[in-house]
Amino acid sequence: MRAAPLSTIPVHLFTGFLGSGKTTLIRRLIEQKPEKERWAVLINEFGQVGIDQTMFEVRDDVIVKGLPGGCLCCQLSFVLQATLVNLLHRHRPDRLIIEPSGLGHPAGLLDVLQGEAFAGVLEIRDVIVLLDPARLADPRAREHATFNDQLAMADAVALTMTDRVGPDQLSAARRHAEALWPPKKWVREAPFGELPIALLVDGGRHRVDAGGAPQSAPHAALRDVAKPAVLLDDFVAALPSPGQPQQESGRSLGYQALSWRWHPLDVFDLDRLTQVLDRLPAGLRIKGVWHTDAGWRLYNRGEGSTSLAASAWRKDSRLELIGELELMPPAEETLSALQACRLQDRDGMRS
Repeated sequence: MRAAPLSTIPVHLFTGFLGSGKTTLIRRLIEQKPEKERWAVLINEFGQVGIDQTMFEVRDDVIVKGLPGGCLCCQLSFVLQATLVNLLHRHRPDRLIIEPSGLGHPAGLLDVLQGEAFAGVLEIRDVIVLLDPARLADPRAREHATFNDQLAMADAVALTMTDRVGPDQLSAARRHAEALWPPKKWVREAPFGELPIALLVDGGRHRVDAGGAPQSAPHAALRDVAKPAVLLDDFVAALPSPGQPQQESGRSLGYQALSWRWHPLDVFDLDRLTQVLDRLPAGLRIKGVWHTDAGWRLYNRGEGSTSLAASAWRKDSRLELIGELELMPPAEETLSALQACRLQDRDGMRS
């Protein structure tokens, strides 16, 4: 029997600058998911190896697909279309959640979602932008075109990281969001990533007059040189050999990503590892998942806050550094410090 045609699948787009808490918020929404719904979550990361998908537990009713290596809106626009077609027809979700890179421009992504390939298949609901109030005090973010376009093109604003700022900063962020044009449907605080599921389930459609600039010139240039690609199945990267990490690097839009992957049998001393990571430049966005002597751990640092938590990921250890070009540390020196954190086996060789 042929499956029924896919039709009007609700799409929820969560935008927000680097480190605004998008993945955490989506995880909290999954905890509230209607029991009978099947969700697909597509996570895009500017970095090369993908860390955010390791933060999700494996379950039958939530399919999580990572798409690292650039921005969905430009560098990966062809890959996005192919990936979405495969994801929708293979898993037939009741709802689709998309988290673009923090450097992604909404215009390019919306162009793909509203294109002919998905006419009648996808229904774009309210675009929600996450705003960390502390970002408004950072001129590098406040004056960044993509940061402002994300705010302008959104239908609603979720204020995140509210536990890390004072009442004055929070009030200033609310005033800033409420003064945006066109006016937002709502501005809500989302402490610890908590947002009522009703804002998704009962939300309206994305306003085509939501404003914002067309895709920026740098994004458009990257999209013009992007090459078509077809993904027939999930990409599974070959494991590096034990003790011989795989290094990747990418650079665009004024930012660079340095990434490494280790074999799962490589075990790290957690104390020494965190010391190395904590010494890296303060402005870097750092995400990693590690096999350590204390078990598998997820390390997450952004905007002056660091967290360390247990991780269900077991496939490999991986690290992602993202930052402006002048902040990136030397790759060889950084890798040498990380390799020195690996434990030795009984024969004196490192694990």
